[in-house]
Amino acid sequence: MITIARRTRVVEASTLEGDGIDALLASPYPSIVRGLAEAWPLVQRGRESAGAAIEYLSTFAGPAQVVGYTGAPSIGGRFFYNAALDGFNFARERTGLGDYLNRIRMHLDDPGAPSMYIGSTDIAAYLPGFGNDNPLPFASATLDAHEPMASIWIGNRTIASAHWDMSNNIAVCAAGRRRFSLFPPDQAANLYPGPIEPTPGGQIVSMVDFDAPDFDQHPGFRDALAAAQVADLGPGDVLIYPALWWHQVEALDPFNVLVNYWWNDAQPFMDNPMTTLLHAMLSLRNRPLAEKQAWKSLFDYYVFGSAELARAHLPPHVQGPLAEPDDREARRLRAQILQRISR
Repeated sequence: MITIARRTRVVEASTLEGDGIDALLASPYPSIVRGLAEAWPLVQRGRESAGAAIEYLSTFAGPAQVVGYTGAPSIGGRFFYNAALDGFNFARERTGLGDYLNRIRMHLDDPGAPSMYIGSTDIAAYLPGFGNDNPLPFASATLDAHEPMASIWIGNRTIASAHWDMSNNIAVCAAGRRRFSLFPPDQAANLYPGPIEPTPGGQIVSMVDFDAPDFDQHPGFRDALAAAQVADLGPGDVLIYPALWWHQVEALDPFNVLVNYWWNDAQPFMDNPMTTLLHAMLSLRNRPLAEKQAWKSLFDYYVFGSAELARAHLPPHVQGPLAEPDDREARRLRAQILQRISR
């Protein structure tokens, strides 16, 4: 098992004042706020027992079926690829939330329990009423402007391999304990990303087994560990971390629930950058090195540098896509891109 020396910054909920939470949301680094969701009914029921938490969650089970993931005890909770990398070491199934919760309940005291979890399930659609009972545990001007999407993760002792999300994350540990191993975006190469598709859960994952890392095969992982942070969460604790940070998530108890809120500080008309990355693989990756370096300079100027610098010397009527974007210009530019791709 790996050891991570650096621990994520911790703030006590009782010390937050004024716009303190918005400062944490704007930070480029992760932060833990201890006890911020302590008043949630689910947190309180989970402190009573795993059975009480399951009973409480079952009251919100609607008619829509969720996706349950089940793996044999031999996978040790790590939902991953099979040995040939042409499939996975677990099965997916559509199931009723109440039925799946009962299956988890049956194995609470079983040391050889199968690995079971329900991942990234939309709360409003699949647990109607839960969000009213257990709301976002703070007020925020930032989130008033960028409404987050609330999801729930439910299971026993499981491991979500290190991956990144394109959204900022507010992760509420609602039952059981969780451990996040966090890596800044610049450690991607040292985490040895796996296939772009298929993936175990929709996101590219690290191929490193954190329980038994092979430093001969993945030597750069030592550098990743030097840059990593660990965040240990108990019920009621909240972890806030930025988009594109890699994170492995371990659920440590026989029953665990995480509620997360994804949000982006971006206009709704903006496209998914992953689409740009995929198209760049098609259009740029295999060009000669000198040509790629030249394109990198243009991307730095037009995309990664100051938007104002790229347009300041041009009158507004000829700025086109260099101007401050809006929904109309986004539609026009998207249509132009689609026309070019379709040639």
